[in-house]
Amino acid sequence: MKILIIGGTRFVGRHLVNSARARGHEVTLFNRGKSNPDLFSRVEKIRGDRENGLGQLSGRNWDAVIDTCGYLPRLVKMSAQVLKDAVDNYVFISSISVYADFSKIGIKESDPVGKLEDETVEVITGDSYGPLKALCEKAVQDVFGVRSLIVRPGLVVGPHDPTDRFTYWPVRVARGGDILAPDQPGALTQLVDVRDLADFIIKLVEENVSGVFNVTGPDYSLTLETLFETCKRISGSDANFKWAPVEFLNQNNVSPWSDLPAWLPDTGENAGFAHVDISKAMHAGLEFYPLAETVKDTLEWAGTLPPDYEWRAGLKPEREAELLKLLEKK
Repeated sequence: MKILIIGGTRFVGRHLVNSARARGHEVTLFNRGKSNPDLFSRVEKIRGDRENGLGQLSGRNWDAVIDTCGYLPRLVKMSAQVLKDAVDNYVFISSISVYADFSKIGIKESDPVGKLEDETVEVITGDSYGPLKALCEKAVQDVFGVRSLIVRPGLVVGPHDPTDRFTYWPVRVARGGDILAPDQPGALTQLVDVRDLADFIIKLVEENVSGVFNVTGPDYSLTLETLFETCKRISGSDANFKWAPVEFLNQNNVSPWSDLPAWLPDTGENAGFAHVDISKAMHAGLEFYPLAETVKDTLEWAGTLPPDYEWRAGLKPEREAELLKLLEKK
């Protein structure tokens, strides 16, 4: 197959390229050439952006396009309109953040998505991100109809993750010592290895599948204890987990998801965040890397980061030490 990827040189995109090429497909990239421009020297690259460069795609044809980096509905609609007669299928990578109500356990693809009072807004914030993604989905569906595939990943993890929302934990656990852990050992999280996500998307493209899919994992209830103990076993560290109650974390202004990544309190408006229903994707063939492999490969990749790397998520060592002292006094 001939596959056009919008993006393709960052996290999810680069793994999509790897997956597609491993399965014998011909890949073309359309991007600005700003992120990892030297990556994939043997892959055709068309340089441009959605505002001014979509004309470069005219007169070409592909079996499918995979849009990895659409955030603004206006620009996604422009892409869809230009490619309407150039590709058979439009795959849009969205997010589970589109859902309006995360208090529900077992969110399905048919559940309501968030809305914006002003749909012309193009400022991406924590509040607007999900509804904007939902509008991007609609833009694709309006143009491509049944020829559209919408993929809604949860927390995507693994090598080359630029967010550090998972990488923080294997690296921190490997460092050992007392570690501030959120909530309690039985707290749940959901995540999907980027390679599983990429392979699943390429599989759906090959099978000409349309519709909407939640894509996270694993295929069992993953507790923080299991995640952290796996990190400890793989790294061989002497980590000692100090579980901090939610009340303590709130009192000390410790932010879920950013200060302590991959975790949100399992109550109230976030009660369903780690319980998203992925049965549809599993029935369609979603498979899962063993957690130990994800941790091992993430650690190996993190070892290539420069010594002065600025972490985008997780507690600074001095802040964690301060919190551990406060927790000990309780």
